[in-house]
Amino acid sequence: MAVEPAAGTLPQFVGTFLAGWVVFAFTAHAAATYILGDVPWQRAALVGLAPAVVTVALIRYSPLVIVAVSLAADFAAVHAVYRVKYRTTALVVVMHYVVTLAVVLLIANLVALLGTAPG
Repeated sequence: MAVEPAAGTLPQFVGTFLAGWVVFAFTAHAAATYILGDVPWQRAALVGLAPAVVTVALIRYSPLVIVAVSLAADFAAVHAVYRVKYRTTALVVVMHYVVTLAVVLLIANLVALLGTAPG
């Protein structure tokens, strides 16, 4: 099954970017707090920009490409923003991926469930 995104308008791209940024920033903060302890949420907002930009910029590419480039961008952003060692950066990025996956699956399942509601 191939993913073929439809052409979008500028407001749709901006909305997708902003929604992605919020989700990625929230999950980045959860991951960083779990691994690093108490950290300012503003740093997570900066980290969330990297995967959000990659996701919107590479929307026409394979999901595998998007995930690979997004993980690399996330690694660079976490390392630059939190100024931690590479091993710690890798732990934060893995946790960020896991938390993001859990949140996205939860949202997708809620949308699917609400789509089957009567009325």
